[in-house]
Amino acid sequence: MTTDPHKDWQHWHERRSAAVAAPHGPLSLTGTYWLEDYPEGRIPAVPGEWRAEGDEVLLTAGAEDGVTVDGAPLMGSVRLTADHGPIPDSRVESAGRRLVVLRREGLWAVRDFDPESPARRAYRGIEATPYDPDWVLPGVYRPYEEAASIRVENADGRERGLGLSGELLFTVGGEEHSLRVAVEDDGSLWAVFADDTSGKDSYRFRFLRPPAPAEDGSVTVDFNRALLPPCAFADHFICPFPPPGNTLPLPVPAGERRVLSD
Repeated sequence: MTTDPHKDWQHWHERRSAAVAAPHGPLSLTGTYWLEDYPEGRIPAVPGEWRAEGDEVLLTAGAEDGVTVDGAPLMGSVRLTADHGPIPDSRVESAGRRLVVLRREGLWAVRDFDPESPARRAYRGIEATPYDPDWVLPGVYRPYEEAASIRVENADGRERGLGLSGELLFTVGGEEHSLRVAVEDDGSLWAVFADDTSGKDSYRFRFLRPPAPAEDGSVTVDFNRALLPPCAFADHFICPFPPPGNTLPLPVPAGERRVLSD
C-alpha cells in the first residue's frame, strides 16, 4: 500500500490480472462434471473412475490413467473429500492438470483445471475503468438478527441456496442504496450485484468484497474494486446470480468490466 490510491488501485489491478492468468487460475477451468451425471463412474474428459459414496468420493485409477494423489502415482483406490484450499494445492493431478473435488448441497463434482486451456491461451487482460475517487463511498453494515439463505439461479442454470448475513448501506448522488451481503470467514463482506451497466458496458453481474466493518458497522465501499465473477473467465463455474434487491437502479461505471481475449 502507498499513500496514492491511484497507484494502489493500479497495483491491485495488475496483481489481479496476473492471478487470473496463473497456470491454475480461473481461465484454466475446462469442465465441472457432476458425478450424478456419470453413474458408471467414467467421465470421458477426466482420467480415472469417480464414484460418490456418502460423504466421500472414491477415485480408482491405474497406470494407464496417469493420476497422482499427494504427489504419488495412484494404483488402486483412494477416498477423497472436497478440496477447499488453493487449486495448486489440490490432491489429484494428471499431466499438469489439477482435478479438484467439489461438493455443493450434497452433490459431488470434479473440476478439471488445465493450464493449456483455450481460454488461458486467448486471454489478454481485464478491461477495467481507471480509478475514480467518486466511487469510494462511506457505508454501514447492518447485520440481520438471524442469517438467512435464499434460493437463487446460478450460472449453470441450477438453483442453489445463497447465504446472506445483512445489508450494506451507502449513498450515491444523495440517494441511499443497499446490497444484501454475506460475511466471509475473515470478517470481510461479499455481495453479488448488478447495475445499469450490466450486460452492456460490463459483464452481466459482478462481485464486491468490502473489508470487515468496524465495531460501529462503518465500512468503506469501493466500487473501483468491483470484480468479475469466476464465470466471466470460464463457463464451467457455478456463480450465483444477484439476489432480489441487489440490482442497483443506477450505472456503476467503476471496477472490472469484461475479459479481454483473442
